[in-house]
Amino acid sequence: MTTDAVALSADLIRCPSVTPDEGGALVLLQSLLIGAGFSCTRVDRNGTPNLFARWGAKGAAKTFGFNGHTDVVPVGDARAWSHDPFGGEINSGVLWGRGAQDMKSGVAAFAAAAVDFVRATPPDGAVILAITGDEEGPGRDGTRALLDWMADQGEAMSVCLVGEPTCPEVMGQMMKIGRRGSMTFYIEAEGVQGHAAYPHRAKNPLHALVALLGQMVAEPLDPGTKHFQPTSLQITTIDCANPANNVIPARAKATVNIRFNDAHTGASLIAWAHELAQGITTQTGVDFTLNPDISGESFVTPPGPFVDLVADAVQAETGMAPELSTSGGTSDARFVKDHCPVVEFGLVGDRMHQVDERVPVDQIETLKRVYARALKAYFA
Repeated sequence: MTTDAVALSADLIRCPSVTPDEGGALVLLQSLLIGAGFSCTRVDRNGTPNLFARWGAKGAAKTFGFNGHTDVVPVGDARAWSHDPFGGEINSGVLWGRGAQDMKSGVAAFAAAAVDFVRATPPDGAVILAITGDEEGPGRDGTRALLDWMADQGEAMSVCLVGEPTCPEVMGQMMKIGRRGSMTFYIEAEGVQGHAAYPHRAKNPLHALVALLGQMVAEPLDPGTKHFQPTSLQITTIDCANPANNVIPARAKATVNIRFNDAHTGASLIAWAHELAQGITTQTGVDFTLNPDISGESFVTPPGPFVDLVADAVQAETGMAPELSTSGGTSDARFVKDHCPVVEFGLVGDRMHQVDERVPVDQIETLKRVYARALKAYFA
């Protein structure tokens, strides 16, 4: 008897696990995995729910890992949904609900594949599932907590496959072998308040801030690298909270988000921004405070045996040779990459985070077959 990944996906969707609520999703998975002989441990940290599961011996020479999350973003206006967002309904071959694409179906597919694999062909090695309830949230106590716990306990994955949605339009179209880094600058310019008719008695922080932002976007940071598209810098907010049209404000703020490739590090971009700010301060006398928040450094898993193994499994089950991409936002692979080689492959993600999120059930079945084939090839 095989494990039905579609039914498991629907059951997970019925768990209202909006970050940071567990909603019963990890309890459901733990019950399934214990029944298949996995050793399971809840690794909750600071109220964030996480599940570690291992089949096979601790410290095995070959350990295949899966990583994913059961938490989901809020549904928004539930009245705008044509199906209950936590109903897990299947109509005309389509599964509806929050998390159908991102990424309860991905977790269900790799859990089902792992369970069936160890039951049918127990491998000479171990299989680990590291599942978090904090990917859509801050991310501080999710996969990071699992990896910290694993290091303390002497648990390790040799390789890891993250089940995030990776395909833009067609199943098998793309897998991720890396991700751009992501950081945000919270910038504050402090000048001197004054009357707009007497600017010589003030220092306008907006002028200085606009000059700094202008320098930041004046030239591309790079033309792109071998595995990455050019770095993107986007100004996302500018504000001075000034209700008067004849007052030069004392302070102004802006937010800048940078998605950077491997031509940079968070530290090098911080140094670059401070150098620009110091130049504007010298010209204007306006002081800057730059508070950077680095949510992840760029990384790439170079093409090689593990990348080839997953790509071959994708092509065998979908008929498509997947593009090896580093595009898109961040994922928990940015944490796993410090532990072991990591790649990502999952469903088409065209409806994730949207109203009426949904996925064709045949995609879930295909994804389970891809994961099963990757497991068999790894332990062959």
